[in-house]
Amino acid sequence: MTKASSIIKKYTMTIALVVVFIFFTVLTNGRLVYAQNISNLLLQNAYVLVMACGMLLCILTGGNVDLSVGATLCLVGAVAAQMMDQNSMGALPTILIAMLIAAVIGIWQGFWIGYIHIPPFIATLAGMFLFRGLGRVVLASKTVNIQNEAFLNTFISYIDVPGMDTKSFHVSALIVGVAVAVLLTVLMLSGRAKKVKKNYAADSLVTTLVKVIIIDALIIAYCWKLANYKGIPVMLLWILLVVLIFAFITMKTAFGRYFYAVGGNEKAAKLSGIDPRRVYFWAYFLMSVLAGFSGLLVAARIGSVDGNMGNSYEMDAIAACFIGGASAYGGSGTVSGIMIGAILLGVMNQGMSIYGLPDEWQYVVKGAVLLAAVIFDVVSNHKVGKQ
Repeated sequence: MTKASSIIKKYTMTIALVVVFIFFTVLTNGRLVYAQNISNLLLQNAYVLVMACGMLLCILTGGNVDLSVGATLCLVGAVAAQMMDQNSMGALPTILIAMLIAAVIGIWQGFWIGYIHIPPFIATLAGMFLFRGLGRVVLASKTVNIQNEAFLNTFISYIDVPGMDTKSFHVSALIVGVAVAVLLTVLMLSGRAKKVKKNYAADSLVTTLVKVIIIDALIIAYCWKLANYKGIPVMLLWILLVVLIFAFITMKTAFGRYFYAVGGNEKAAKLSGIDPRRVYFWAYFLMSVLAGFSGLLVAARIGSVDGNMGNSYEMDAIAACFIGGASAYGGSGTVSGIMIGAILLGVMNQGMSIYGLPDEWQYVVKGAVLLAAVIFDVVSNHKVGKQ
């Protein structure tokens, strides 16, 4: 394999994201890159970015998925909305109780799948019906509005620095963008230097510098758009917090590597001292916790909760993982990859909506892209299924 083809294979989804972004920018006559649309891109897909982190853990264990996350999101959002509407509960206790409920759901799912060995598909399918029904019971089949300002500001407000930011331009967003770019440059260059010092495989200095320049330019360009709208949204900080935590867990901890080991070869992992039951439990526990947190994000963004909230959200999270390079057979996939997949899906959704493509054709396009991503994974890695 030539160096060029190797690079193309390694960055296929990144290249695809760039191509899709340019395509929809042209198709929408530049409306896709309006400051408001760029700002809303991540906010409208916050639930995908957050839940994809948990879904990755489930997929890593052997291509398994969690079909109940959309229903979990609805139930947690319903409980939070009713506590604030009916009981006039404050934002902090509401959030804590809602997350406790999400944790209980995670324990329930993790127990049946991890320790009783109920197939994940069946257990989560049952959970999808169960939690959706409970969510509608809590809501009494009504739509409940959220008017608690403290709760809304916790998730959907924007950072505004007095004396620095104005209504027309938020300097703080640009300063943060430059600071993040500088920090990322230092981390990437120092990381490469450490690999070279220890004689580990590392990209060439030129390749590293090109990556740094491109990533830094994208960060600053994105923050420039935010500066021209309302500044940095608080929801973006929540998303980054979740993504960084799960990137660290999967790449830098022994606990995170257990998911890869079980998905790669469960029998070998068991012989090496890893308890697959605990791995399955934690995968579905963390998935439910993130689904519950996504319920709070979505409820705050929409400003209300109804019994249909979260419908098909599980499919978006699953699609983001597979489009982002997670293997359909488990054992491989990265948080950075699924973030690219989630953003790619978000760009497609927003681009098709701005263009005015009918809903039925939007489903056709997303289905074709998902199938193409899985076919690429299977063919490029010469997989024929689990042996």
